[in-house]
Amino acid sequence: MISRRVFTILMGAAAMLPGLALAADMPAPFDNPGAVKIALVRYLSTGDFFQAYLSGVEKQSAAIGVDLRVFDSRQDAALQADMVDQAIALGVQGIIVQHGLTESMQAAVQRAVDAGIKVVAFDVNVENPAVPQVEQSDRDLARLALEQAVVDNGEAWTAGYVYVPGIAPLDRRDETWKEVKAKYAGINQVAEFGTLDNPIANSVANQARSVLSANPNITVMFAPYDEFAKGVKIAVDEAGMSGQVSIYSADVSTSDIAAMREAGSAWKATAATNPAVVGEVSVRALAMLLAGEDPGHNVIVPPTLITQAMLTELDIKSMEELGAKLPAFAHADVAVPAWMPLPAR
Repeated sequence: MISRRVFTILMGAAAMLPGLALAADMPAPFDNPGAVKIALVRYLSTGDFFQAYLSGVEKQSAAIGVDLRVFDSRQDAALQADMVDQAIALGVQGIIVQHGLTESMQAAVQRAVDAGIKVVAFDVNVENPAVPQVEQSDRDLARLALEQAVVDNGEAWTAGYVYVPGIAPLDRRDETWKEVKAKYAGINQVAEFGTLDNPIANSVANQARSVLSANPNITVMFAPYDEFAKGVKIAVDEAGMSGQVSIYSADVSTSDIAAMREAGSAWKATAATNPAVVGEVSVRALAMLLAGEDPGHNVIVPPTLITQAMLTELDIKSMEELGAKLPAFAHADVAVPAWMPLPAR
């Protein structure tokens, strides 16, 4: 007799893509399924992006047979640091830190490293050379969206901008926004606003209502996070300005696709990686560290530009269809050593 857990792991291995190694062929410590314990310590969790990211972490963890523990601080920086300490106390071998603030996570991550625990960080700069940084190539995300904004609207327009400083991916996207404004003198930013208060989309919508009322000449909203874009769209729709304002964002989900495909939608384009794939890459980078391999200090997942016109032309209605019709979106060939099993597709 074998346990349900071992049976599930074996069945999962059997469903892998052809040519991938089974557990018996994997390096230590992964040659003993279930013996490796890792933790995911989250700062942000609200919204489709983070649910999909978690799904990717869970699926890749199952594929390599590790015991995953999830800690969710719900945007409480002090609690997130405490949760790193809780993971250390649990005796995990590896930790993924997902988002957070540098000032609160830097010391916590150093404590984990000092305890001999391998750590990778997604979208939070913990300023530690021992910790690989998993990124979505945030500068490219912003660049792709803004290049499309210039294609659609020309080199001169009045802009509103949604931004919350101190969050690593948003800070990197902000760098690109500043470069684009410097390149195109005709872009006139008249408003900047943003919040991460839950629910994020509704909180941003409340701000955007006031911004649009005070600045009815805005023609482009750059909202480089899809929860921001959802909030802006709510306000634009309520103001009856969907024919006047164009929204450009980063990240994507099935609900985002539906919003972009609505008749007359102001949401014209987004640049995105598949959040589930980013979750998988985070686990794979950590697994490489645990196996004594080097995934590189910057583990970058390349993004894809997704336009309203593309979604309509290819009749894409969901993330599944996006991956099927744009294969580069379904998998990133990043942090994939020959021995690494992938989730079943």
